[in-house]
Amino acid sequence: MISNYEKFPFVEVDKSERSCLVGWPEILKELQTEYAVSSVKKRVIGFDVYHGVDTDAVMEELRQHFPSAVIIPTRVFLKSPEEITAMVHPFVTDDPLFGRMSDFVISRFFRMDDLYAEQQRINASEDGLYIICGEGAALFDHLDILVYADLTRWEIQKRMKRNEVGNFGVDTLDALFTHKYKQAFYVDWRVMDRHKMAIFDRVDYFVDLNNPAEPKMIRSADYIRGLNITVSRPFRVVPFFDPGPWGGQWLKEVVDLDRSEVNFAWGFDCVPEENSLLFGFGAKTFEIPAINLVLSRPRQLLGENVYTHFGADFPIRFDFLDTMEGGNLSLQVHPTKAYIKENFGMPYTQDESYYLLEAAEDAYVYLGTKNDIDGEEMIADLERAQAETNAFDADKYVNKLPVKKHDHILIPAGTIHCSGKNAVVLEISATPYNFTFKLWDWARLGLDGRPRPINIRHGENVINWSRDERWVTEHLFNNITVISENEHVKEEATGLYKTQFIETRRHWFDDIVEHQTHGNLNVLNLVEGEEVIVESPDHAFEPYIIHYAETFIVPADVTAYTIRPYGNAVGKKCATIKAYVRDPEKM
Repeated sequence: MISNYEKFPFVEVDKSERSCLVGWPEILKELQTEYAVSSVKKRVIGFDVYHGVDTDAVMEELRQHFPSAVIIPTRVFLKSPEEITAMVHPFVTDDPLFGRMSDFVISRFFRMDDLYAEQQRINASEDGLYIICGEGAALFDHLDILVYADLTRWEIQKRMKRNEVGNFGVDTLDALFTHKYKQAFYVDWRVMDRHKMAIFDRVDYFVDLNNPAEPKMIRSADYIRGLNITVSRPFRVVPFFDPGPWGGQWLKEVVDLDRSEVNFAWGFDCVPEENSLLFGFGAKTFEIPAINLVLSRPRQLLGENVYTHFGADFPIRFDFLDTMEGGNLSLQVHPTKAYIKENFGMPYTQDESYYLLEAAEDAYVYLGTKNDIDGEEMIADLERAQAETNAFDADKYVNKLPVKKHDHILIPAGTIHCSGKNAVVLEISATPYNFTFKLWDWARLGLDGRPRPINIRHGENVINWSRDERWVTEHLFNNITVISENEHVKEEATGLYKTQFIETRRHWFDDIVEHQTHGNLNVLNLVEGEEVIVESPDHAFEPYIIHYAETFIVPADVTAYTIRPYGNAVGKKCATIKAYVRDPEKM
């Protein structure tokens, strides 16, 4: 099979490469030039970073290119690891998997009196070059140049797994990845994002350090231009893929991934909190965390109504779950909105759905409970199986449904569910993806050789026992309504369930389809057909080609767009699935 899936999509910002500097010599030469322009004897440069950047490596480069500079690492002003650990514990908690969202700002981690004293000492000096380097460098006032070095969250996670990165201000370098990820999710990333946005308009240069061997830098004006271009047109974020204990082989072929990997379980094709976004400068690309677009341009991207309801939070997630030649996912349930808010401080929950991109003849899903089961007996059997590593008879308690390609399974919070083996699911869901209560994991270990966390107690508290096989068959299985139909185009509403805030529409077409955003974020995937082309009726953006299984985002600021078959797909039936947020006032 020849794959045409684009793994590194980018947004063209400039056809010229000159705006993107590559390598430390070019980057620091630019800063030297900027520094030398002034006749002032004393200059102060701030080199602020997102946590996860190798600050020691950055300072070594600075020392080589600015040998006479006084370089001050911000970490010398941090509170002690013991103080920070105690401070963040109410949010990290003792739970092995779940915490609570923190509201810290970065100054809480520093001994601010000592930092201010150092700032006054620098201000009182008469000449020299001072470089403040590390997280929170912009806390220093009177910076002549401010540089910000960024990382995507996926890159940070890879470094955590290699034990290259711990948590901000504490001694967790050698801790389990799950612990580091949890503290980053609930504390570190919230702190770093608040700080980044607070100083965003002060930054003179942005540095991409996702590949330490090839650092890149652009001016803030080019960075902002890239953001503005992106929210004015359809675009894709850079997907990433990860193996898992139940993973399959489909993604390897369709996406053209490393065949030597044991499997690929997850394909994250639209999770902007963790995906990256590439800006194109001629043949060069500059990588930024996609979350920066959400945080800095929420109204243009999400639309005013969605932003009013959710804030600067991208509320829709598309990802792949590949079990082709693999195994079952864990039997699981997601918390209700009330439960997630009370226990974890999250404003909304992970309502979701499974859209079947592919399915073998024996594919199935678990969805809801069997009719008239005893819930207490089921929980007791789950606990017994977990304690004694015995088998749990899922088929005795949980409804099992055969599925085929293009079925759409709706999964409102509180519904027991699990995708079975030999299927490829396009998961369309709300974004709080860190809150899955696993009830049973088929007595297997994770790829790290450790048991994956099971959350029967949390799950028991949120299972909706009324969602039995009669109910889910009527309400959650292919709940499809034809909206309009003609010779060339059929539009269908496929969900989600009425308690969920996401609406999905499927279009079957062999000719042009007209779409309106109505000032609302749209997320789409090409679920049938080799390729299509997305165009602007009034030529507001350049035509954009989308291939099979690719997810793309249409910002709210794009008022109208069309989609039609393209290339080898001309004259053939294609299909897209589109998700958007329902009117918040009607939810």
